[in-house]
Amino acid sequence: MTKPSTMIKNVPVSERPREKMIKNGPECLSNQELLAVLLRTGSKHESVLQLSQRVLYDFDGLHLLKEATVEELQKIKGIGQAKALELRAALELGRRIHTYQEGEKYVIRSPEDVSSYVMEDMRFLTQEHFVILCLNTKNQVIHRQTLFIGSLNSSIVHPRELFKEALRRSAASVILAHIGIKI
Repeated sequence: MTKPSTMIKNVPVSERPREKMIKNGPECLSNQELLAVLLRTGSKHESVLQLSQRVLYDFDGLHLLKEATVEELQKIKGIGQAKALELRAALELGRRIHTYQEGEKYVIRSPEDVSSYVMEDMRFLTQEHFVILCLNTKNQVIHRQTLFIGSLNSSIVHPRELFKEALRRSAASVILAHIGIKI
């Protein structure tokens, strides 16, 4: 049986994986700590850090873990179906992000291009909408978001929200569209 001192509740708060991630970000965590965050809990005999260490050991670190099946994960004591499925889902999501390739981006060269890009979705609106288009340095649309939906005849916009979205997307430029309705 594991000594009580090795359980996660006995680890200093500043050294626990979740708390370290909150304070320092995910890039500061070891593979074992990242895995512990995903697993969430250990067992009554083993901390989540010990369990994540065993998982990494059994799969030769990340090398074989990326290919692990649900059945293989469940063979590890402390990994049930739910944890195995969560790990597989996280691994698959990581794989998809790694292989994701964006299609052709819409290029804005004129006001007519903006109109063509937003009009079909907004043609039959019954309230005013305020939309931001974030563009990269080639004037390609990298993000589109409706920031505010107003009332029948107004839409109140705060500049802070505009800049926040543009900065978040690292936009080189933005186009702001206020689409009203005709009655």
